[in-house]
Amino acid sequence: MMKEKIKGFIFPTAVTLPFILVYYYLALPAINLRAVGFWVMLILATLVFTGCYVLKNKPPFLRAIGDYIKASANAERQKSKKKGKGDYYVPAPDIKMPKGVKITLIVLASILCAVLLLCFFTSTKIFRAKAYQKMLTVEESNFSEDIAEMPISQIPIVDRDTAERLGKRKIGEVVELVSQFNVSSYYSQINYNNKPYRVSPLEYAGILKWLSNKDDGIPYYVSINMATQETELVKLDLGMKYSPSEYFARDLKRHIRFAYPTKMFENLSFEVDDSGKPYWVMSYYTYTIGLVGGKDIDGVILVDAVSGEMIDYPISEIPQWIDLAYSSDLIVEQADNWGTYKNGFLNSLFVQKDVVVTTEGYNYIAVDDDVWLYTGITSVSADESNIGFILVNMRTKEAKTYMINGAEEYSAMESAQGQIQEKSYTATFPILINVADRPTYFISLKDDAGLVKSFAFVSVSDYQIVGVADNIADAEREYRRKLGISSSSGSAGAEISEYTGTVEKIATAVKDGNSIYYIRLSGSDVIYTADISVSDILPLIAVGENITFKADENLSITEIKYSEQE
Repeated sequence: MMKEKIKGFIFPTAVTLPFILVYYYLALPAINLRAVGFWVMLILATLVFTGCYVLKNKPPFLRAIGDYIKASANAERQKSKKKGKGDYYVPAPDIKMPKGVKITLIVLASILCAVLLLCFFTSTKIFRAKAYQKMLTVEESNFSEDIAEMPISQIPIVDRDTAERLGKRKIGEVVELVSQFNVSSYYSQINYNNKPYRVSPLEYAGILKWLSNKDDGIPYYVSINMATQETELVKLDLGMKYSPSEYFARDLKRHIRFAYPTKMFENLSFEVDDSGKPYWVMSYYTYTIGLVGGKDIDGVILVDAVSGEMIDYPISEIPQWIDLAYSSDLIVEQADNWGTYKNGFLNSLFVQKDVVVTTEGYNYIAVDDDVWLYTGITSVSADESNIGFILVNMRTKEAKTYMINGAEEYSAMESAQGQIQEKSYTATFPILINVADRPTYFISLKDDAGLVKSFAFVSVSDYQIVGVADNIADAEREYRRKLGISSSSGSAGAEISEYTGTVEKIATAVKDGNSIYYIRLSGSDVIYTADISVSDILPLIAVGENITFKADENLSITEIKYSEQE
């Protein structure tokens, strides 16, 4: 009898074990009781095993159910044939489930209910709102002290959409590459040697192209300077042999999973170190509230894209050059929890005292060689104004808030578009910068082809104050004029040089009601510009007079005076 029972399990086991192996190889779930993928695999394996067991052994109680279903169906057919000549009744069989099966089902159902109840009471925001609110520690800070003015030559003007266009255009220039590779969709924003860049690797254009090139690997990645739009195909000495576009053991996620079977992963990003060497950064998370609540990043797996070598860094030991340990969605979720549950869960639903939420959309800025996510903070009533901003470090999760009232981002975008509405340009999502210690939105304006055509500076405190021009220097100059700030100090961080010479030509023009002077010195083809706010002597300067002045790297005069005759 025992041998018969054992034989009944051989076929289901022989089918289920290969199923589990194949499923694990393809789906790569974490072998972790707190991972949803693990439970999905268990449930599917249980269904497969049960189905095979029933198919092979046909237990008596299931056969009785089957016979009853067949008899009922047959009775219905007979009833339809002899309608009106009497009812047909099929008595239900006395189906008795085996005691062992019944006990097993009761135990499994009880465990499932207990786990669900435990998750509900220990992990939901209804009962743990304070714990969720404290997941992000936010300190109020001073904007002008934390966010330094940057030279206009370093202001990022490339958003993700433009970066993708530039990347496709660059690889299209190399015929032998475009036939074998595509540019992947990562375009991670990083700080590379203190400058904002977007980087993305190439990927194989299908399995046949992989078979042709796998021995050499992926030879290039795309690098885009976000301030200058300079796009480069960076050639590697050795090709990358580990990426999401690889197959079998070299598939990046499979490579990481087999080395770390119990970790729960999310937020894969592509980065390069300060020498330009490519790496993959895979974050792994844990639950910090109850069984399955309060997801938070616990560390990252750093993968050498060429050799596949891996290093596990806890969150507190991540190297400085790594920028993207946290996903943007997770940061925004935690920021919303911080603003929503300050006074508990019920307050967030009814009284809503001190309840704030993040605005729709976010962007990134560079501070001290780190990438910070910034987004506005607005009241829960969802009006069109911000009560402040929140900045979060994407590597350390350090968070700061700046309580500055002003327009929310989409209002600023509409204001910038309205300044040149006849051109029908589309505004990119703003970048938050400091201009003369004033929070300012910087916005690129693109045409229908996705090309950047104009630039706008919009005051956060008053989005009607806008400076728009076809180049950044003129847009900033116009913005400063409307703010009533003298341009004599030049653009922040710009290199100032002194010049002396004889005026060969001087002309003036009026732009948006403001007088701009154009000066050329004898023996030079360079033309310098000066705003009337620089000096009152500008209208008095004549051709042939000697002058001494200071100008920044954009040839904008910041200070001017007559020079003494020799």
